[in-house]
Amino acid sequence: MLNGKKIVVVMPAFNAEKTLAATYAEIPHEIVDDVILVDDASRDKTIEVAAELDLKRFIHPKNRGYGGNQKTCYSEALKLNADIIIMLHPDYQYTPKLITAMASLIANGLFDCVLGSRILGVGALNGGMPLYKYVSNRFLTFIENLLVNYKLAEYHTGYRAFSKKIFESIRWQKNSDDFVFDNQMLAQIIFSGFSIGEITCPTKYFPEASSINFSKSLKYGIGVLWTAIQFRLHRWKIAKFPIFESGSP
Repeated sequence: MLNGKKIVVVMPAFNAEKTLAATYAEIPHEIVDDVILVDDASRDKTIEVAAELDLKRFIHPKNRGYGGNQKTCYSEALKLNADIIIMLHPDYQYTPKLITAMASLIANGLFDCVLGSRILGVGALNGGMPLYKYVSNRFLTFIENLLVNYKLAEYHTGYRAFSKKIFESIRWQKNSDDFVFDNQMLAQIIFSGFSIGEITCPTKYFPEASSINFSKSLKYGIGVLWTAIQFRLHRWKIAKFPIFESGSP
């Protein structure tokens, strides 16, 4: 715990057999109360490794997608009465050593959400981020900042910490089961007036780290732009979209 806040780390897993143990070993267990892994019908031994690590684990018999995996992650974390939920990919692309800093910013009331940004600062390309991903990241972030009237270094990191009150306020269960889930959540958080902080996160790309291919990246990019347009249309009351409606999540 930090400042009496219960911290739960959730790991949405898919074929993370080779990197799960290394990721888990770097989690600061002195402050983290629980760690949950949700296996999205992996084809390797991810769940066996999770069992050896004695993780709280949940299995999707059929692949539900990255967003669908997160929905289970957050639902199970909330059942444990988590005050702060941190999403950490088990592919070792994001260092768990930042968990203490991210959780502290929320536990001390400075932010409602904290992102580990690969773009903030320097080193994304040196860390192995493909050039087309870097360029598209910068382009999409620029457009999003304009449309949602906010300023973030990047909207596309998968390393995120959330206060419990976010899940009690936004309709996250209405979001996509695909990769655009991440972007929809940030748009909802901004729409609802929550604060977002960012810290620099080292970039690590290597063969075992998960990465979506070009066609999925293109689909994601289109989804990102559509989410930002929905945000603006809903804010201007030109159209209504369920993910931005008030009411029970």
